Amino acid sequence: MYPFTVEFIVEPYLSGVRIDSFLAKHLRNYTSWRLHRMVSAGLACIDDQPAEAMDRVFTGQRVRVRLVEPPDKLLEPDTTPVSIVYEDPWIIVVDKPAGLVAHPVGDFQVGTLSNVLQSHLDLQTRIRGLLRPGVVHRLDRMTSGLIVTAKEHLAHRLLSIDFQQGQLSKSYVAMIEGVPDFESRSLDFPIGQRPGGNSVLMSATPEAKNARPAKTQVTVVERFETHSIVECVLFTGRNHQIRVHLSHIGHPVVGDEYYAPFGAIRQAPRFDGEEPTEARHALHAASLGFFHPILRAWMQFRTAPPQDFWALSPGLSRTL
Repeated sequence: MYPFTVEFIVEPYLSGVRIDSFLAKHLRNYTSWRLHRMVSAGLACIDDQPAEAMDRVFTGQRVRVRLVEPPDKLLEPDTTPVSIVYEDPWIIVVDKPAGLVAHPVGDFQVGTLSNVLQSHLDLQTRIRGLLRPGVVHRLDRMTSGLIVTAKEHLAHRLLSIDFQQGQLSKSYVAMIEGVPDFESRSLDFPIGQRPGGNSVLMSATPEAKNARPAKTQVTVVERFETHSIVECVLFTGRNHQIRVHLSHIGHPVVGDEYYAPFGAIRQAPRFDGEEPTEARHALHAASLGFFHPILRAWMQFRTAPPQDFWALSPGLSRTL
């Protein structure tokens, strides 16, 4: 398979960067150090002219590199099946199951959604690692639902900018404890770290540390004797936002391991990192809308909560 030659055209936003940094944007499973070494060995050209390691590239130039070594930071592929809702040359939209971490973090360095997508992308290239999934946003490990990842660097950059600027729409379906006395309510309690506790947990109490504005619109979809189904629209993106807000008003998400009614904590996490539980909670990212990073068309997706969501309250089986 090796050597293998690839060629790229320099985009305006990368004009003026050093050649190894430019190549690292396109070949995201290679470190700049390894690419620097390849360029120094005479394996790269700019507009068919041999490149030096300190050369800079400019808009419209053609950069070619002869890869003689495999990637040096390739994600370990994982063949766990996931539901791909949409895919094109730039992005993948996945309906993530509960229990899957979005990307390697802490004790979860393998078996994440990124590892699963790396395996999927490796089937689309002649050699492993030419593409690397780029996570733009995340869901809690035990939350299921829609998540978009980028397949190449420009899509990742533009999606990240759009999301940081709030150019997206997200809504979640939750099964909550109790029956709310409202049809629709805007929750705008600031959220910060839980005082005196593990930094993983958040709080909407006045004592919360480093609290930031947070807004969630909650609409009741259906009421049952002891539980209700609500749809939550996010206007901000605080950690555990929906779970904290619903807990704060006395209607925590069914199955939530940590957040109890009115901001109480059921138990402290067993370590400072991703939650270790194997039991899901009844929260599903049902709707996701965003501008396509390259085509700039508005994309809208919706999925129903999976069976393990409904299994948290036997007898409640609905398609939303």
